[in-house]
Amino acid sequence: MVEVLSELLLAAGWQPAQVLALVAVYAGAVALLRRASRSAQFRLRFDRLRGKTRVRLSMRRGAPPDVQWPYGTFLQRLRPDTRAIVLDLGVRRQVPAGQILIHEGARESHLVLLEEGLTKVTASLPDGRSALLSLRVGGDLVGEMSALNDQPRSATITTCGPTRYSVVPRDRFTRFLREHPEAALELAAMVADRLRWSNRRRIDFSSYAVRIRVARVIAELCRTHGRRSPDGVVIDVRLTQPELATICGAAETSIQKALRDLRAERLVDTDYRRITVRDLRRLRELGELPADEE
Repeated sequence: MVEVLSELLLAAGWQPAQVLALVAVYAGAVALLRRASRSAQFRLRFDRLRGKTRVRLSMRRGAPPDVQWPYGTFLQRLRPDTRAIVLDLGVRRQVPAGQILIHEGARESHLVLLEEGLTKVTASLPDGRSALLSLRVGGDLVGEMSALNDQPRSATITTCGPTRYSVVPRDRFTRFLREHPEAALELAAMVADRLRWSNRRRIDFSSYAVRIRVARVIAELCRTHGRRSPDGVVIDVRLTQPELATICGAAETSIQKALRDLRAERLVDTDYRRITVRDLRRLRELGELPADEE
């Protein structure tokens, strides 16, 4: 290309010095364009790589530091720096409602760290029905019993809505506990609280009438899963009456009668699988619960 251009310029009467100067300018311009092109390509590749890196980091990074984890959950109990380590232990997954995260009786030892969503803990009864044992929310750790004692799963964990969680291998979690003994103490405290809650339900079954049991369970759900609204406290847990019956240890017909009584006294409102507590103070009095826990 340069040789053809030089011959054309010489034929047009240009002096050799002028042709050489023009060729030099042309060559310099070509070099600059090539350098700019390589630089643009490099920046493009770098930006793509940086974007992918940001995606990978965002998938690995824990929740933002301003997240308010529900009271009593494992993540809420930890210091912010320890919490960040826990959030980075596992592999993140996201599933819709109705997915089983842990199967009762399965021989597996990983843990599940819930980050967002609501799950139900159920166990099979001899007659084939399922009993609702408890509810777990974002911030809760589940599957810890099998991870610690190497026994089959004692319950089934099922998502009630879209749920984000992490699967944490047992060896990685136990190494974390050895390196962070304060987290091991909080884990023990969490297990103790769950045992206390379970014992409390057993005492309720033998000590209180069904109406009082229902009031106690609903009041506790207000504390753990309730949100304030102009009408009272809305429990954002979609519980069926059979599920409420199993968690209260009563027959479904007894639960229906207790709910009718509570509605008649304007303590609660119920619609499709949702409960709104209109007067939490009176409900706690009915359930013989201390007012300072409200």
